[in-house]
Amino acid sequence: MLPEAFLERMKGQLGEEYGDYLKSLERPRAVALRFNPLKGEAPQLPFVGAGVPWEPVGYYYDPEARPGLHVYHEAGVYYLQEASAMAPVALLDPQPGERICDLCAAPGGKTTQIAGRMGGQGFLLCNEINPKRAKILSRNIERMAVPNALVTNEHPAVLAERFAGFFDRVLVDAPCSGEGMFRKEEAAVTDWSQETVEMCARRQGEILNSAAALVRPGGRLVYSTCTFAPEEDEGAVARFLEAHPEFAPETVDAPWFVPGKNGSFRMWPHKLLGEGHFAAVLRKMECSEEALPIPAGEKLPKIWTAFAKELGIDLPEGKAVSFGQTLYWVSPDLPELRKLKVLRPGLELGTVKQDRFEPAHALALWLKTCAAVQRYAPDSREIGAYLHGDVVPSGEKGWCLVCAGDYSIGWGKGDGRVLKNHYPKGLRR
Repeated sequence: MLPEAFLERMKGQLGEEYGDYLKSLERPRAVALRFNPLKGEAPQLPFVGAGVPWEPVGYYYDPEARPGLHVYHEAGVYYLQEASAMAPVALLDPQPGERICDLCAAPGGKTTQIAGRMGGQGFLLCNEINPKRAKILSRNIERMAVPNALVTNEHPAVLAERFAGFFDRVLVDAPCSGEGMFRKEEAAVTDWSQETVEMCARRQGEILNSAAALVRPGGRLVYSTCTFAPEEDEGAVARFLEAHPEFAPETVDAPWFVPGKNGSFRMWPHKLLGEGHFAAVLRKMECSEEALPIPAGEKLPKIWTAFAKELGIDLPEGKAVSFGQTLYWVSPDLPELRKLKVLRPGLELGTVKQDRFEPAHALALWLKTCAAVQRYAPDSREIGAYLHGDVVPSGEKGWCLVCAGDYSIGWGKGDGRVLKNHYPKGLRR
């Protein structure tokens, strides 16, 4: 049962299409996933069907399947993501080597989509103001093998002050009243009210003000919601443009979506296979801004160098940063982080002990191969045992990358007979 006030407003918004909208809510929900280019070539899976038109690595899948339980999900081979939710990043159009910010990033669907398009090159800041959701975001960044992401837990205004004019592209997928998710999430229906719509609109305006400062001159800002409320969509964009004359709507080619005012698009559930979404594409006009200084990295410790040489690990362009005993490899564009709440500055390499180096789970997921690899079939008894935390048979000695088929999933340490299990205890089945 949808709220009566919501239905009355939708009737006015949609006119003759209102009946088509109601019928779309009765059909089975289309479910989708997105393959992760950072893990290499996508596998052939029996439950994967037609492609999502606006996302080259997005596909619909059989709703009877349970891909979240497959070992490839644990390995970061794909991310379960609603199809319309892939649209804002398609409009953002991130490129390798750019500096990009996802300002409201949890749980990480759009952030990892951005990361896949960046191909590990450039700098990605993903932020979440809620501490619990920020931890989920950080875990998904690790699972999806993203090497160049800084994960922060800050108020957008703090980031706006620290990183003014720093980013080529900024995405604001704003918290909203969730009207587009009514069919997917029952809580969105029960929590809805006109007061909630108005409260969300005020909060969105504050977030957009911070986002405006983050965009470099000539850069792109994409604002998106999963709601139909004009106050949160076209109204929010109009108010933003009035307050920020340095921005203007940008014309982009997006034939899959319904165009609107001020560079905006709507994704209607009765016009595509997906839920409701809204997005607007804006460009910041050229103006002068001071460049933010980029500090140099640290020297990699000898114990890491020896470990990397033994396993044949070559790191991409970047620099080293350590937090206590934990060593990270980060984007060369990573700025100063002092006084920021940082959950993850980049790719966690591992822990530097006095006489040894212990590699991180994140490093295993990022690697595609190395000098010591133990592969098991993805549906094998050995992989099931490994994910359970058990020792598994192997002739390898020393640190060894464990792979499910073609995809890395964690570390083991061999004695020539078995691998001692180093799959994180918090992830074990």
